[in-house]
Formats: sequence, structure tokens, C-alpha cells
Amino acid sequence: MTVSEWSERWLAAQGHLKPSTRARYEGILDKQVLPRWGRITLTAVRHVDVAGWVAELTLAPSTVRYVHRVFSLMLDLAVRDNRIATNPATGVRLPRVHRSEKRFLTHEQVANLADAAGSGRLAVLLLAYCGLRWGELAALRVSRVDLMRRRILVAESVTEVRGSLTWGTPKSHQHRSVPVPRFLIDDLAAILAWKPPGDLVFTSSGGGVLRNLNFRRDVFDRAATAAGLDGLTPHELRHTAASLAVSAGANVKSVQRMLGHASAAIDIGCLLGPLRRRPRRGGGAAERGKGAATRCVTSVSRGDGPIHHST
Repeated sequence: MTVSEWSERWLAAQGHLKPSTRARYEGILDKQVLPRWGRITLTAVRHVDVAGWVAELTLAPSTVRYVHRVFSLMLDLAVRDNRIATNPATGVRLPRVHRSEKRFLTHEQVANLADAAGSGRLAVLLLAYCGLRWGELAALRVSRVDLMRRRILVAESVTEVRGSLTWGTPKSHQHRSVPVPRFLIDDLAAILAWKPPGDLVFTSSGGGVLRNLNFRRDVFDRAATAAGLDGLTPHELRHTAASLAVSAGANVKSVQRMLGHASAAIDIGCLLGPLRRRPRRGGGAAERGKGAATRCVTSVSRGDGPIHHST
């Protein structure tokens, strides 16, 4: 059996993958793996050849590691299916990935970014203070916002795969309840006032699903430039949410629950960054954010309401 034939069987067996992950795997196979290995039989794949192929890949180190991982996962199944004795991709030396320095915004920077975002102000603030993923924000429905308890139930996510929208569970396949700062409640209430429970909280100007690329082009990138934060992405606001939570006194486990991480592997020293001093309450917009973050994270730390439950 050739690698190409086996790749089809391997993909067919990956029923647990989310559509976005499956699409990435298919792209890696089509562009990187099959052009080199497709016509070769599984039993003819040698470790030294895999090592040479990996060394010749002219891609970013993180991408090279991802390509190797996909190929190795496919060969792992071939081993378990008794088609080959060992995985020839095991033990291949991979390039080191140099982690880029994460950017953590201060309360003042978040306020400036949100103000520059205009109609996208509330979306930016929720990303920065609640740590939602973009797909979770875009899929948030009115019925999952509890204004009285100041909490959001994260139960659904929407992803754009090859131009089509795919709906599913959050990345961890688990629901979680996230606290909302008090100073955002009035703005949320104004948006929800005339919407039925099943409607999306945030939509595009035409009333459709809020798509990441369109939002960045029309709102976010311009706001980031205006706020002196060129190159910032919506996803990076999750780093800010974690940093502000830790600086307000949250422990690692609390931040993990808020973000929906599968593990508590968070670099606390990195998250604190320049925000090592506890925030003080004040009267301005940024100061309200500081005080709200402290109260919000206290709610997470002491476990008010359902924090995390399995679907």
C-alpha cells in the first residue's frame, strides 16, 4: 500500500477531529507530504529519508514541526494496524522554535484600542477581559448571557473553513461559565434589549455572522494602528485577559478555567509582565477596567456560579 492510499484511510479514521483541524491536516498532506511520499509504499519509508526530507523543508520551524507531526501520526496508525513494524518518523531531529515575545496590554491600552474600534468597542472589551476565543465570541447567543449574575456561558464556537462556516463545541469540547466585568453590563444590556434569545450577540453590519477576517479588515487592524498597537491580533487579547486576571490576583487554575485551557500550563511570570502591581480603583474608563478586573477575577477565584462542566 502506498503512502497516498494509506493517507486516505488514516483521514477516514479521524472522526474525532474538528472540521478546522481536519482541513489543516488535509492541506499538509496535499502540499507537503504526498508530493514527496505519495507514490512510495509504506514499507519503503526509511528513517534517514524522513530526516533528510524534514531538513530540506523551507518552512518556518513551527510549520516544519507540524508537517512532521501529521506524517508521524499517520505512520503511527500504520504501526498499530501491523502494516509496518516501527514508525520511521520517530526520533527525527526537528528545528527549534524560538518563541516570539507575547504582547500583554495594560488597562489603558485596552481602553484606547476599544475606543478606536468604534462599533466594535464592546467586542474588543469582551475579548480583552473575558478571554473568549474569536469563534466563541462570534457564536455567542443572547440566551447564554446572564446579566443578573454577570456571566457568559461559552457553549458553542463557529469556525470558517475554506470559506464556509462550521458550528461546533468550543476547542476543549467543554462548556464553561465566564465572569463579565460589571462596567460592561450596561453595554451588553443595550445590545441584548431587543434581540430574541436565539439571536447572536454580535453580528456583521449586514446582520450575518461576524467573521474574523472581515472584522480585522474593517475594524480591528485600523483600531490597533490608531492605538499604537500595529500587528496586534484579536487572539492576542486572550494573553491580555490572562495577564490582567493574574495581575488582579487570580491563581493559575482560575485563569485556566476562564480561558478554557485543557491544562494549567501557564507561565505566571510571563503573564504578569509589566503588571506586577495590584490595580487601584479609580474614575476613568481605564481605571474602571482595573477595578472591574479585580472584582471579576475574585468571582472566578472563589468559584461563584458554574465555572466548568462537561458537555
